[in-house]
Amino acid sequence: MLYQLREGQRSFAQPLSDWAQSMFKLYGNPHSLLSYMPFSNNIAAGFELLHRMGKEYAKPPFDLPETVIDGHQVPVTEKVVVDKPFCKLIRFERHLPPSLQQHADDPVVLIVAPLSGHHATLLRDTVRAMLPDNQVYITDWVDARSVPISHGPFHLHDYIAYVIEFIRHLGPDVHLVSVCQPTVPVLAAVSIMATIDDPKQPLSMTMMGGPIDTRKSPTEVNNLATNHSFEWFKMNVIHPVPSKYPGAGRRVYPGFLQHAGFVAMNPDRHVNSHWDFYKNLIRGDLDDADAHRKFYDEYNAVLDLPAEYYLDTIRIVFKEFHLPRGIWDVPFEGKTIRVNPADIRRTALMTIEGELDDISGIGQTRAAHDLCANLPAEHHRHLEARGAGHYGIFSGRRWREIIYPQVREFIGKHRERIPA
Repeated sequence: MLYQLREGQRSFAQPLSDWAQSMFKLYGNPHSLLSYMPFSNNIAAGFELLHRMGKEYAKPPFDLPETVIDGHQVPVTEKVVVDKPFCKLIRFERHLPPSLQQHADDPVVLIVAPLSGHHATLLRDTVRAMLPDNQVYITDWVDARSVPISHGPFHLHDYIAYVIEFIRHLGPDVHLVSVCQPTVPVLAAVSIMATIDDPKQPLSMTMMGGPIDTRKSPTEVNNLATNHSFEWFKMNVIHPVPSKYPGAGRRVYPGFLQHAGFVAMNPDRHVNSHWDFYKNLIRGDLDDADAHRKFYDEYNAVLDLPAEYYLDTIRIVFKEFHLPRGIWDVPFEGKTIRVNPADIRRTALMTIEGELDDISGIGQTRAAHDLCANLPAEHHRHLEARGAGHYGIFSGRRWREIIYPQVREFIGKHRERIPA
């Protein structure tokens, strides 16, 4: 019922948002006589703010048409190389000229994006930084409301199976980069591949700000999971998709509820940000106003999560801590396999944490090193990014200037497989 009520609210808010956009143009366009009225800037700014607060935010594009390699601009196109019901594996294909063909053998990097509310485009800056030095692929998760119910459920173990399939498709010489939520299923996937001695085990895995062991430095996100019962989550946050969408009837954790949770974590910050946006419009600070638009176009674009996957994550990762406790059994290829990171001996491990991360606390990601106890010490590396919050470890100046150069060096050091 809640999802249907939300759709009713959207049907009311969208015309209001469209009207506000029209009024903004009337008062803000220099070709309109109304733009020369007293206080027209204030009026136009108010209408744009109203428009943006009521509009529907669609999935943004990656918008990475080119990269720069050795001082040369190189065109980049997106290509879907594996198309699954719940995820598309995208390649950012670099069209190298003859003078740059030596880069055709650059490392193959699979970026595993979070399936936790936002689209994979949230990692745009991650991809942008890595493109000059690597052949980059990314998991582009599909909004669950767009997946027909005939495709069946999607559990956390299905996520792991997807990751293994993508690794095998790109392997054996592939490097993994996982950001936040996928650090857990990625570590499980690599563990399973090591246990079964899969010949396409990845060369390295870089894990950034993820909940490997949420018992360490618990944050408000962790406390939400522990302070409510599992039944509470099933009863309060899971809803069927309305009939207007291809996934009608599928049970999901709706994106709009996730977005409300994101905002509730730091409400003052968002209020101040919108107030600053309003003042920037009045003052004519167009660069700052445009930066606000770009950020919230991304931040407000959310997707629905399959209910089975979300509830598995709550139970296995945040409530019962299966991975660090060594009790996680995963169905895979007709068998049940215990996730045992101690079996990993041929995949180098780098973990990255942000000093100010309020989503994955200090120590939660680093815990992966203790779990990978049989990986030789020289193939472990940890980085704590001073002054970086959660988003700062994969996006922004600190990512580009401080963190990524160390990731690049780590990948470069592990171009050869660790001897058995």
